[in-house]
Amino acid sequence: MGSDDDNNRNGSSKRSEPPRGPPEHCVEIIHPVVPPPRRSWLEKMRNRLKEIFFPDDPLRQFKGQSPARKWVIGAQYIFPILEWGSHYNFALFKSDVVAGLTIASLAIPQGISYAKLANLPPIVGLYSSFVPPLVYAVLGSSRDLAVGPVSIASLILGSMLRQEVSPIKDPILFLQLGFTATFFAGLFQASLGFLRLGFIIDFLSKATLIGFMAGAAIIVSLQQLKGLLGITHFTKQMGLIPVLSSVFHHTNEWSWQTILMGFCFLLFLLLTRHISMKRPKLFWVSAGAPLVSVILSTILVFAFKANRHGISIIGKLEEGLNPPSLNMLRFEGSHLGLVIKTGLVTGIISLTEGIAVGRTFAAIKDYRVDGNKEMIAIGLMNVVGSFTSCYVTTGAFSRSAVNHNAGAKTAVSNIVMSVTIMVTLLFLMPLFQYTPNLVLAAIIVTAVVGLIDVPAAYAIWKVDKFDFVVMLCAFFGVILISVQHGLAIAVGISIFKIILQITRPKTAMLGNIGGTDIYRNIHQYKDAMSVQGFLILSIEAPINFANATYLNERILRWIEDYEAGQDHVKKEGSDLQFVVLELSAVSAIDTSGVLLFKDLRRALEKKGVELLLVNPMGEVLEKLQKADENQEILRPNHVFLTVGEAVALLSTTMKGQSSTI
Repeated sequence: MGSDDDNNRNGSSKRSEPPRGPPEHCVEIIHPVVPPPRRSWLEKMRNRLKEIFFPDDPLRQFKGQSPARKWVIGAQYIFPILEWGSHYNFALFKSDVVAGLTIASLAIPQGISYAKLANLPPIVGLYSSFVPPLVYAVLGSSRDLAVGPVSIASLILGSMLRQEVSPIKDPILFLQLGFTATFFAGLFQASLGFLRLGFIIDFLSKATLIGFMAGAAIIVSLQQLKGLLGITHFTKQMGLIPVLSSVFHHTNEWSWQTILMGFCFLLFLLLTRHISMKRPKLFWVSAGAPLVSVILSTILVFAFKANRHGISIIGKLEEGLNPPSLNMLRFEGSHLGLVIKTGLVTGIISLTEGIAVGRTFAAIKDYRVDGNKEMIAIGLMNVVGSFTSCYVTTGAFSRSAVNHNAGAKTAVSNIVMSVTIMVTLLFLMPLFQYTPNLVLAAIIVTAVVGLIDVPAAYAIWKVDKFDFVVMLCAFFGVILISVQHGLAIAVGISIFKIILQITRPKTAMLGNIGGTDIYRNIHQYKDAMSVQGFLILSIEAPINFANATYLNERILRWIEDYEAGQDHVKKEGSDLQFVVLELSAVSAIDTSGVLLFKDLRRALEKKGVELLLVNPMGEVLEKLQKADENQEILRPNHVFLTVGEAVALLSTTMKGQSSTI
């Protein structure tokens, strides 16, 4: 609304200048506005649905192919591994082995840490780093995505389930709900891909995600104070105030041994992260630091029997590969609504993160990632994972960055990582018995620090203040209320912004740039001058039932403002003869929009003013023609291709009338 008022002021000031018409050298050639060729409603509906659900036209690759070739292309589309696997060679394998071993060194400590963040047994984190990467390697289209548990999805899963079930008092039920929520997350993700509804995740705007991630990173980091300080009685709530209250109300539980050892490893991990950020070629420093920390801290605890002096340890971990968990899924009972809601929230968040990470590295390496195929791959990966004792997984940015920097060429790096995890599960689990919880807390803090993106927040502030407000709502909602409520508030405000843009579309007054037949926004271009007798307006949105009434009132207000800017109106009457609506930005219209033009024409006729339409788009023109049986809207010589043509023709007519008088 503020911009419209500015336009009014600018328009009024510029009308005080001598009005200019079109340049004298312009040739008055009028081009007819041609409607699109007639099509049946069935054909229109088919094309519209195709544009909505199949913008990438996946069937185009089948055109002109033999039946046998179509089967091959179809199999390669469903299983991308068949496409790149046919020309896989030893040179690629060597690069993938190095990358796979590198991300495995990061995945092992992160898997254990993130499982504890989700209030699940640590072994489940390793299970989730074994099966899902194998599934993704077959179905995924990204070469760089490294699959496994991630901090944000782990936090959301654990915090939402803990609202109704205690992971300490009823660990079996909590584990069952975790697997069931993972099943629903995967089912939802795969359904979005199969039904090609991926645009739903676009409602999580960049501003929303930045604020949400930063808030979640702070909450996750504060939650790790339990492990870094050695506190045994800690709050179950996720808000900033309850967490800090719990920290300072249990100072008697602080352990100096835990604090000393924990913050030493935290500084070590942050230092290695800083080195890798400053020198990307040294990516292996931060990639291997978590595993080095786990090994070193385990040796120290075992050698000095530190677990007897207040340092808590993981304890004995079960050896062996993933046990089946199909029988643990719970599709009935009082907690069904909780697991469905948890699955939807974690599914959307993890899907958004996975696709964003995949597309980021695809852009760097100049290849294409199919969003719908990624949804299917990630969804089926989680469905299979829920049957094999895994919880929600996706493509992690930190692990994928290491995978990319380590030289991964294909998804085989995920297979190598999975095999390494398998060896760990079969033979190395006893080595983690004395791993202290403090080092896992330090690993989590180091991992989530990168989620706080201050430069991106500053960029949002510079570009769009409303987006910045959305980001702050997500941030403060997460740290002051809860993770899921903060996300819901930010999404709600983003949707309100979209509704506001639809219901209150922008209109602008256009003027002629001297010496040309170009017409531009008077508020934007200082050289643009209004033309005497014409009020030229641009409508910059589709016209529908949600904004037709507003546009009617807004256009009539433009006319009032135009007349108010003329000093001689009261004495001699307004010189306004034509209202020109530039419709090139109006991509669609409905019946309410058609009625808008009829109502406007009647209102203007009472003022002795004619309504002109300029460059209506094909669909708009077609609907106006069908609804305009009596030529109330599309009168002869009232529809033009450009504003310049309309002004040129009608200015000549006005001059002829003046000379006759």
